[in-house]
Amino acid sequence: METGNRRFRTKAVPALLVVTTLLISIMMFIKPTASKPILAQEQKDAETKDQPKQKESKEKDKGIPRPTHNHPAFSEHIKERERLVANYIQDDISDPNVLRAMRTVPRHAFVRPGDLYRAYKDHPISIGLGQTISQPSIVAYMTEALKLGPMFKVLEIGTGSGYQAAVCAEIAEEVYTIEILEELAETAKERLKKLGYGNVFVKAADGYFGWKEKGPFDAIIVTCAAGFVPPPLIEQLKPNGGMILPLGSPYGVQTLVLITKDDKGKVRSKELIPCIFVPMIGQMDKAKSSPKK
Repeated sequence: METGNRRFRTKAVPALLVVTTLLISIMMFIKPTASKPILAQEQKDAETKDQPKQKESKEKDKGIPRPTHNHPAFSEHIKERERLVANYIQDDISDPNVLRAMRTVPRHAFVRPGDLYRAYKDHPISIGLGQTISQPSIVAYMTEALKLGPMFKVLEIGTGSGYQAAVCAEIAEEVYTIEILEELAETAKERLKKLGYGNVFVKAADGYFGWKEKGPFDAIIVTCAAGFVPPPLIEQLKPNGGMILPLGSPYGVQTLVLITKDDKGKVRSKELIPCIFVPMIGQMDKAKSSPKK
């Protein structure tokens, strides 16, 4: 019996070797096509990594560049900007986009050389020609009131140094800003270009009339005091849009007012806080001096 079993094993071994070899060969062909399982976190990381590229591609297709932040000014006085936000802004402002913008925009690049030491103090600073750069806390307050989004088109009346336009440009997609004093408009345009704000467009004109060919706008910010809301600005405000401006006498304290327009075109206003701004000039002066009918 044992002799018979040995013969059986002897004959079975070659056959078993053939089968084993065949299986190994099949496995060798199959192995390269097997893929490693992708963990949920790995897939999420890959998607997150691709998102900025997709967003950048869309922006390039549209032809509107985002702020580059390559200018040396962005790497200067970083601690001063952090202290400015910590001491004067973050207690009253909750919008993270506004806080980020205030920490990012180099205010010292928007003031005259003799005022560099005052750039990160919370007060307005003269920029010449009877105009000022607004105090940072007011800039932040007005920006937050408009609830800017990344796809917003913003109109600013009163470019001045360009500081408020730059803050808005850090959040919104496009900013169109008008300055009635041509010298300031040209200076601001050149400054914003050097700083890499390719999504800010400057025009020397009377802001009373807005910028009709570029409208309508999701948000409008007026940085000069008006006796009343200019009708062209109401017309250029989109439904569900918002406008903030100082209303009142140019010779005293004004009130920041938030104007909103609903989806049916109905306009509402809300008084916010007292403020002091330089007056809106141009057509606003003519309208105030015209006899009432």
